[in-house]
Amino acid sequence: MQYYSKIWFCGLFFIGSLFAQDKATTHKVAKGETIAQIAQKYKVSPYDIYQLNPDAQAGISQNTLLLIPKAGAKVQSKTVTSSTVVSKKVTHEVAPKETLFGIQKKYNVTEAALFKANPFLEKDGLQIGQTLVIPNGVVNKTATVTAFPKTVTPVFHLVQPQETKFSIAKKYNITIEELEKKNPEIVANLPVGFNLLIKGNRPKETKEILVNADKKELTATAVKKAVVADFQNYTVKPKENLYSLTKTSGLSQEELVALNPELKNGVQEGMVIKLPAAVKLMAQPEAKKGITQLSKQNAADRKKLVLLLPFNIAKIESDTVNSTVERLKKDKFLNMTLDFYSGALIAIDSAKQLGIDVDVQVFDSQETKMSSQVPSLIKNKSIENAQVVIGPFYQNNVEKTAELLSGTDVAVISPLSKETGKSFPNLYRSIVAADVIKNTAFDFMKSKEGNIIAVVDKKKESARNYFSQFQKEVKIAPLTPAGGLNVEALKGLLDKGKMNYVILETGSTMMIKSTIATLLGVMKTHKVQLVTLEANPTLDTDEISFANLVKLKLMYPSGTRENETEEARIFEQKYRKENKVYPSSFATRGFDLTFDTLMRMAQDKTFQETIESAATEQVENRFEYYKKEDGGYTNKGVYILYYDSDMTIKQAN
Repeated sequence: MQYYSKIWFCGLFFIGSLFAQDKATTHKVAKGETIAQIAQKYKVSPYDIYQLNPDAQAGISQNTLLLIPKAGAKVQSKTVTSSTVVSKKVTHEVAPKETLFGIQKKYNVTEAALFKANPFLEKDGLQIGQTLVIPNGVVNKTATVTAFPKTVTPVFHLVQPQETKFSIAKKYNITIEELEKKNPEIVANLPVGFNLLIKGNRPKETKEILVNADKKELTATAVKKAVVADFQNYTVKPKENLYSLTKTSGLSQEELVALNPELKNGVQEGMVIKLPAAVKLMAQPEAKKGITQLSKQNAADRKKLVLLLPFNIAKIESDTVNSTVERLKKDKFLNMTLDFYSGALIAIDSAKQLGIDVDVQVFDSQETKMSSQVPSLIKNKSIENAQVVIGPFYQNNVEKTAELLSGTDVAVISPLSKETGKSFPNLYRSIVAADVIKNTAFDFMKSKEGNIIAVVDKKKESARNYFSQFQKEVKIAPLTPAGGLNVEALKGLLDKGKMNYVILETGSTMMIKSTIATLLGVMKTHKVQLVTLEANPTLDTDEISFANLVKLKLMYPSGTRENETEEARIFEQKYRKENKVYPSSFATRGFDLTFDTLMRMAQDKTFQETIESAATEQVENRFEYYKKEDGGYTNKGVYILYYDSDMTIKQAN
């Protein structure tokens, strides 16, 4: 490697002799460095570097020696094409979320011209911070765009709303890097309606384009045709805002405003806005269901509820070594089951006191992760005539139950599993999925048109990937070379005109303290709120001031809530009276799910009809079910909670 570097350096020295010594310097490539980074360091364009180092277009490696022109020095090419005259050089630094298409439109240049002036785009793609040379002196009155030679038949993919680079790459069995290399325009963003090149080369249409060297104008007819062909009109509906328009169109807020500058002044009902013709308008996003207080009534027909709970009595009876007491001390799964059951019993008793007439039967599902007694129970018709089944606990067992009962109208509710697996039309997932909880938090912040920033440490690479794939609006705060928070860079990302939501994705005490101190310091001039997307144990330590978390109104999404209402206190008192202990989260879950199910079954509707029409709240849990595209229903009852100034936890509006 050392020998290779010396040889290349000799070549560079020869080239460098064409210039005055004061017009160039050398640079040894460090590990991981790119041409774009080097160009930025020396305040020159990548094009300038490639002019002096043509071999570098094939790639650079560690310890490679490059000849770097000094900023402002002119790099002369040996060959000047008679048909092209370059006027004063224009450069452009690539900003976040910019696309190659947007840059073409801004400077009125073609894709081919940009690639010719910036050869590194072919290899590196479009990246934030790159300095692009903008060709602006083409004087050919007649230019011919010729197709690149095709080695294979090209394969294309039209980007649909909600698609990601990951999902598209997975579909065609390629990497995201390969996808971006073929389509440099999508490095910073994935525009809906863009025709992605998957395989082969992108053909260029061969046609003569008459360019007026002075005006460079298209005829009015041509413009009219282009508008009709490329865009569609959309009339803004009542209660729509910029965020809901992104959901409907699949475009980002920045893309919408770029197409419709009038949106900067706000969204008004009846506005006619322009959208790309390729965009397929989505149905209006799911409207959050209002909480319904189900009436205390009895359906015309007596109904039956079955609970399938893993007591595993046969296993307990066969255990000759441990006593029941000893087993209860050691068996966490059994304790969870008993807690859930004790809460369910309180719910059944409460329903009876309300006069609700539902037949409830409890069976031992005798579960392990890979088996259960449920197939035998169904075969023996023990579950016959049931309208709803709660359980079993393990995901594969509840899926098997739903499958065996899929030919009936029996609804099967998964009570505790957080896993996702097979879908069946009669399967109801009652635990809110982790991705739904996260997405609800982002939906809330976007609905407030907030400025979303994330502080992510080096260990949270999965968080960075999540933001880049699914939450592209998030601005990630830069870190110092040592891996700490770059405080000044974080301040630079704040927006005085918006609520700044700052997401913590770190377990580092120092980084958390630094973030909190920075936000507290700007509260007089900026609206800021601290956010965490999931439980962060570091925030519960003595090193982090609770008072500061309150000042910043720490916000987080949750599948459960803090409930200090009278109804919650009545449940707690009743449970303590019956069981001599405070209810655990599993006991409360058993009560909430069972009581909610009994109330729905008591209506003069089918269980499914109540699911589709009503969202409900019990002690800690919200049940807001939506139909899944692949079948069945999932609960999206998420709370957005925050620390209020009175040191209590409240729900955000």
